[in-house]
Amino acid sequence: MLEVLNNTNYVIPKAFISAIGNFTSFILHMTLTFSNFGSQNIYCFMVQYNPKDWITFIFRFHKSDTFRKLIPMMIFIGLYTYGVGYLELEFWQLSDKNHLSNITVMHSMLGFVISLLLVFRTNTAYDRWWEGRKLWGALVNNSRNLALKLSVILKNEHDRFYFKRTIPSYASILVKHLTDKETGLQLYDDLDLEIDHHKHRPNQVAKMIYQKIYDLYEQKVITGDQLIILNSEVQSFTDICGACERIKNTPIPYSYSAFIKKFIFFYVMTLPFGYVFSLGYYAIPVVIFVFYVLASLELIAEEIEDPFGFDANDLPIKKISENIKKHVEEVL
Repeated sequence: MLEVLNNTNYVIPKAFISAIGNFTSFILHMTLTFSNFGSQNIYCFMVQYNPKDWITFIFRFHKSDTFRKLIPMMIFIGLYTYGVGYLELEFWQLSDKNHLSNITVMHSMLGFVISLLLVFRTNTAYDRWWEGRKLWGALVNNSRNLALKLSVILKNEHDRFYFKRTIPSYASILVKHLTDKETGLQLYDDLDLEIDHHKHRPNQVAKMIYQKIYDLYEQKVITGDQLIILNSEVQSFTDICGACERIKNTPIPYSYSAFIKKFIFFYVMTLPFGYVFSLGYYAIPVVIFVFYVLASLELIAEEIEDPFGFDANDLPIKKISENIKKHVEEVL
């Protein structure tokens, strides 16, 4: 492409370059503003919807919709496409036989590659989201099972009351543990975090439950067989916590995520050079739509790859912990 421009005596207007530079800075500022808007540290609940209501899906723009997040960049892409079209059709007056018109061949070949990359990206992110949901579902079941077994084994009201408080406390503490930003940075050795990592909060609650069960065994309130049964239930709490931490602390490799973003950017930025010859200024909505589809898939993957956050599509772990508390209190 540079060779074609060097072989011609066309000159890009300095005013156009300056305008593009200034507008790019403005768009980047607006994108950061839109991204940070409303992202407060409050517990969010999943979006409730009817999957069969197509009309609502098409014409309703939820706050988590990628269209709203990409508006600044889509405006920039539209103006950029218009600028390229003006230079090629009006300023330089290039013909359809120009070599630049053949750049669409490259897009045809790379379109299949970028599709495979985005499919793998979204599938990997969804697997992490679904694994997190299965882990919290297991925590719900194991909390119920532990409460049911204790309700039958224990006769003392004081002991029952103790577990009535500590079992739901584990889920509540785990929610705070997973939504803590410092928890997601514990694998980075170059960060000096102002917390004592030796005091693992969920482990402290699990230790209290273990200690109480062992004291009951020492007091001959429960038998050795019952101790083994209860031990497996409490052990599952720690297993679930460790699996959730693995998802939280291990993001998608940086090189892979950065490559996809750069691929999408340069792929879309080269689309206008070939499309304006066949579509004219109608290439503006086409390029915007292509960017919207590709960038939306990447944004969705970014949002769901960490299911323990505050985004609208993250897991409602706060609500799940409240349900655990409700069910355990009913049993005990």
